[in-house]
Amino acid sequence: MPGGSIYVQRDDKFTGASPQWYYEKYWYEDARSRQRARALKAAVAFAAVLALAIKFSLPWPAAYALSAAALVAAGDWWWSWRAFRATAVWRGRRRGEAVTGRLLRRSLRKYGYRVLDGRAIRGQASIDHLVIGPGGLWIVDNESWSPDTEIATYGGRLFFGEKYGTSTAQPLVSQASAFAALLAAETGLRVTIRPMLAVHCGQLPRGGMVVAEGLTLAKPSLIARLIRVAEPGVLTQEQVELLSRTAARELAKSS
Repeated sequence: MPGGSIYVQRDDKFTGASPQWYYEKYWYEDARSRQRARALKAAVAFAAVLALAIKFSLPWPAAYALSAAALVAAGDWWWSWRAFRATAVWRGRRRGEAVTGRLLRRSLRKYGYRVLDGRAIRGQASIDHLVIGPGGLWIVDNESWSPDTEIATYGGRLFFGEKYGTSTAQPLVSQASAFAALLAAETGLRVTIRPMLAVHCGQLPRGGMVVAEGLTLAKPSLIARLIRVAEPGVLTQEQVELLSRTAARELAKSS
């Protein structure tokens, strides 16, 4: 390919024909329009608060109006930036596994959970995170879809927009079973592993979570909370330690 390398696989996220490239292009080109809309909102806030301040004879009405305009402008900028930043993993600007791994460790370590990254049964596909703690075991993978992709469940089936989600759910459910079988055989403990998928971009329903076809899909910020509220006492501290050591030894670390 012109300007490319035969040794490096091309990532379509960074080509001029990708949805990600167009999304960024249009977002930056729309900056002036957003600024005009922001200025209009700030002006409306200024006029409304100024009128109220004068009506109620407040001292320094202009100061109240200016403060309101500044708050509205800052809030509008923050909302716009937050929406754009939420697409960073989908656009290839951030690594989903790094984001989720950091959230898991920050939220779960103090509760006695262990987080192992990039693990796989040798010769099989890897998962991004294996979580072991008092509430049990989970595997967590990361994925992102375009911002307008609706993620939902109908009749117990998982959908991404108009497409079935079985091809996404089934491999994770199978990996969870395979991991559980290996750990059970090595430790002699009865082990069940629940699969989860951290969704970095895409439209989840209100509440930020979908459960379908044996898989839980949730926003990255909710994953640790869902794990933490699981019934404690499933595993003792000694069992958590045994499973963690076994997983570190028997499950290959992906590069």
